[in-house]
Amino acid sequence: MMSLRPPHRRRTVRRLPAALAGATAGVLVAGFAAAPAAAEPKAPTPLGTAARTAGHARFAPGPCPRTADPVPALKKARCGTLTVPENRARPKGRKITLGVAIVPAATSRPAADPIVWFAGGPGDDAVSEIPMAIDGGLNRDRDVIFMSQRGTYSADPALTCPDIDEFNARAVGLVYNAPSTGRLHVEATRACRKQLVSRGADLKAYNGTESAADYADLRTALGIKKWNVFGISYGTDLALLYMRLHPKGIRSVGIDGVLPPSLAGGAVTWKAAREGFDGLFKACAKQRACDSRYPHLKATFERLVLKLDARPVRTTVTIPGRQAPVKVVLDGAALLTWLTSATHVAAGVPRSIDELAHGNPRRIAEQWAGGKLSPQAMGRVSHGLAYGVFCGEWTPYESQADVVRAGRHAFPSFPRSLLANAPQLAFLEADCRAWRVPAAPRSIRKVTRSDIPTLVVSGGFDAQTAPSNGAYAARTLSRSTAVTIPYVAHVAFAESPCAQAITASFFETPAKPGTGCLAGLRPPAFEIG
Repeated sequence: MMSLRPPHRRRTVRRLPAALAGATAGVLVAGFAAAPAAAEPKAPTPLGTAARTAGHARFAPGPCPRTADPVPALKKARCGTLTVPENRARPKGRKITLGVAIVPAATSRPAADPIVWFAGGPGDDAVSEIPMAIDGGLNRDRDVIFMSQRGTYSADPALTCPDIDEFNARAVGLVYNAPSTGRLHVEATRACRKQLVSRGADLKAYNGTESAADYADLRTALGIKKWNVFGISYGTDLALLYMRLHPKGIRSVGIDGVLPPSLAGGAVTWKAAREGFDGLFKACAKQRACDSRYPHLKATFERLVLKLDARPVRTTVTIPGRQAPVKVVLDGAALLTWLTSATHVAAGVPRSIDELAHGNPRRIAEQWAGGKLSPQAMGRVSHGLAYGVFCGEWTPYESQADVVRAGRHAFPSFPRSLLANAPQLAFLEADCRAWRVPAAPRSIRKVTRSDIPTLVVSGGFDAQTAPSNGAYAARTLSRSTAVTIPYVAHVAFAESPCAQAITASFFETPAKPGTGCLAGLRPPAFEIG
């Protein structure tokens, strides 16, 4: 099983509005004696520096949350924790704490309404995404608030399971789509569940509904009247749910790499793969040098998927940081899943596919194994939250037949054995049978209808959440602006200056964001081998 998340980058995050300095006003009255000077107005307390209770939740200032990698912006951040009930059905029961970091605005006069960041995954840590937000200029005019979703790396408890990550790393040497690999994966999932339950975790309390309530409590506990929401990847699912359940206090919402709760699951990943792949293949076909060197790229790729599904390729590669060569097996499912992420490095994709077609799998094998063996893939994802969302909110509302049907619609030539395992979500049905959490109420799948101003951003090469998901979500958001950034992959904000400019413009004027930069965008110059 893989989460729907953008690749790790050092480009992430925004900040929240800094407090405005108070002005001194002294009033002198003419006459025989001067009147006493007016009392100096009290400067507002900077956001995040005062402890405050809101219902069963409490914010307390304190040290900044732990991070797996250095985050320089935390040196200037105001930090603390939000303590909430683990399960709101038992408000006096076990408590959990969520790390909070408020990165100040770059300007000395920030707007009064901060931005709160909803991380992807499910299971990614918001505090670790601060560099992405800052590099994208999200904190230009506003403070940006980062809070770890429940169960994630900087929360307590952190429901990470390094054993699953280590299995995924070892699995690069196994046939990805083989039933035997699936059984081993489910064993790792079952062991993760057992470990977390033994630590006292109430696994059914780690889901989107509880996370949305956490953010509602955070806004109240920080004393914020209005704030803006920005969610990426799975964070768009959470943002749409939050808009529906807790609309009070939301000025505007930006979502990028859209996954609506009403669609989330395995079936939509097939549509995403088809749309993202086709965007890249068509861009190559329109570029004379690429089309001449790599003609019929789409047909070549699909032929390779079928060929490797019947007879996987085995090779060894060298991975940075690993002394010994790494054994890699590429089957059809691995190749397909590789491309869902490789659209982030689109310029090299045609050459990689062509080299594989001519018997050289090295480039693809290095990328496939490198992602699984990267330090960023070890011990950082909250599998407890991920499975809580997958198994409580997604799989109960789609069948295996739904997944196969969507796969056959997107890739008619692929066999059922391949279509049954959705891209990025391999073995999910079996994993969820092992995870054993109850289904969320059917209302979790409702379409979000709202008049809150919303920016809906998609990437034209997004093979993880379909570009068409943006238009789907925007249909029922009456004051939305939907844009597709061509030639970029999942989470356009992470890599597109145009997406960053549109996002900044939106939070300044939600009713009419500037989108003029779209006209000047050009496709990548594809590598010619």
